[in-house]
Amino acid sequence: MTEVHQVRHKNKTLATLLAFLLGGIGAQRLYLGGLRDRALWAHLSALPLCAAASALWPHADAFYHLLPIIVSGLIGFLEALVMGLTSDEKWDARYNPASGRQSASQWPLAVILVASMMLGAGSLIATMSRLFDLLYTGGAYG
Repeated sequence: MTEVHQVRHKNKTLATLLAFLLGGIGAQRLYLGGLRDRALWAHLSALPLCAAASALWPHADAFYHLLPIIVSGLIGFLEALVMGLTSDEKWDARYNPASGRQSASQWPLAVILVASMMLGAGSLIATMSRLFDLLYTGGAYG
């Protein structure tokens, strides 16, 4: 008797939502690639890097302590945009070659993409502004 192995269909909208909400810790990478995904471990390494920065430089501004997780979150916003803008055909060819189903993205994906663009761009601008403030003025403006 042969065992039939059911392959799970990877939902593009869910993956994009995970990248938008929890991209800083790599939830989308866990959903798509599992524990063997190297990018997941790169995202997760941001947490111990934050702890190490706090331990090594306790008197530094808190922004520097949080910088690894901030960068990981910004990458998560970028991943949300890349995943969401991938065509359904390319998505299925990469993540669902044997699932037996086809993706059909609809308007919720567009809402997630707009939110990712707004929050991602705003977060990037805020991060750059704070970094330049700390580097060039020593934090004189905040």
